[in-house]
Amino acid sequence: MARAYKLAQNHKLHHVVDVDIKGFFDNVNHGKLLKQMWTLGLRDKKLICIVSQMLKAEIAGIGVPTKGTPQGGILSPLLANIVLNELDWWIASQWEIFPTKHQYKSDVMRKGKPGISHGHRYRAQRETKLKERYIVRYADDFKIFCRNRKDAERIFQATTQWLKERLFLEISPEKSRIVNLRKGYSEFLGIRFKLIAKGKEKDGSPKFVIKSHICDSAIEKIAEKMYVSMSNLAHCADKLELHVVVDSINLYVLGIHQYYQMATHIVTDLNQINRSVLSRLGHKKNLKCLLTEQGEAKLPKYVVQKYSASKCMRYIKGRALIPIGFVQTKPPMFPKSGVCKYTAVGRSLIHDDLKTINISILHYLMNHPNRNRSVEYNDNRLALYCAQNGKCAITGKVLEIGDIHCHHIVPIHAGGTDKYRILKIVCVDIHKLIHAVDERTIRGLLEKVKLNAYQLKRLNYLRKMAGNQEIQAKTA
Repeated sequence: MARAYKLAQNHKLHHVVDVDIKGFFDNVNHGKLLKQMWTLGLRDKKLICIVSQMLKAEIAGIGVPTKGTPQGGILSPLLANIVLNELDWWIASQWEIFPTKHQYKSDVMRKGKPGISHGHRYRAQRETKLKERYIVRYADDFKIFCRNRKDAERIFQATTQWLKERLFLEISPEKSRIVNLRKGYSEFLGIRFKLIAKGKEKDGSPKFVIKSHICDSAIEKIAEKMYVSMSNLAHCADKLELHVVVDSINLYVLGIHQYYQMATHIVTDLNQINRSVLSRLGHKKNLKCLLTEQGEAKLPKYVVQKYSASKCMRYIKGRALIPIGFVQTKPPMFPKSGVCKYTAVGRSLIHDDLKTINISILHYLMNHPNRNRSVEYNDNRLALYCAQNGKCAITGKVLEIGDIHCHHIVPIHAGGTDKYRILKIVCVDIHKLIHAVDERTIRGLLEKVKLNAYQLKRLNYLRKMAGNQEIQAKTA
């Protein structure tokens, strides 16, 4: 979505080709897919045979499929990317990576890595007969952004023909079209967006900015889901069931907020849903009886952080019901240019972000797992070491070999597991402090680590979870 917004608003590509592939996952050609895997460098014949057998696995009531990928299978999205990877490069070869006789500076090297110029080279290409185009794709849903209507029509026809001849895929004429974003909306990943005039550019021409909403179909689904969930509140058998339903509603609303906050007019859309649900629930007198004051209700951390300022907060038997209309729009984050785990250059950029981590220590931890613990524990220990940048979770000091301890926030004897969220990487002295009960030992360790008030607060939380008394500030 960030890429789509940028191309439309910043790059002024106001014509978009919306392409919908007809039954994509049902029509993937098996032979073509296996050849693409081989071309990409997957030369393991056993692996290709396994994938082939998965594709041809018998389906009850249908038989052995001759085309398509398993619906809902964890492998299907990856296979979809392999199939359409060829399309990405074909579109890019028409403009973005089109070879030029003249070698531009930014094409040679950019900070030691190859890069593509978005300046002089593109300006030079615009003076030719080349048709400017950019593809934005997520799985089988993609759009092609163009400079004008004429180019969009030609690209639409060329893409339709290419998909049919090269990938044996057909597009849906009803759902595929060309949209002028200044006049109409285009839908992508549950968001519909267009361009509206707002102010003027430096040269006096109108300035267009993105205006986006939740798609109408998504609004209907959200409203129906909210209505059913709220109706269930009136039919709960006991307080425990009531709390379970409230928590499920909160999680659903939180998910809606986090995903659709990229829409600029999300507040308008969600308030519309809220009004619709409330009007349909007007006859539910039982719901009004359930509403209470906050009282001594203990609010979850995420509710306090995100929703405590809302005047629309409601409480049902000691549980907070977060308001669906209390949300702010948040622009989608644009990924760092070039970062990609599927290319050598992209992987090097990922590794650049790991420079703060001592790779030799990481290799040591990999080669010296804790034999008394599970595979999950050892994997999560490595993940935490990287996530904490090789530092202690309490003191923040860089850890060395022999000083790295992986602490269970909830002790094993109290039901703790080896899951990622239950573990913390700490230094030896902090680990001793968490479990120490002898006053002399605690004083000695505190003098050694010298914690500030904030660090002491975090230490006390871990001590409390471990079943030990908190350390008072005077003692520290």
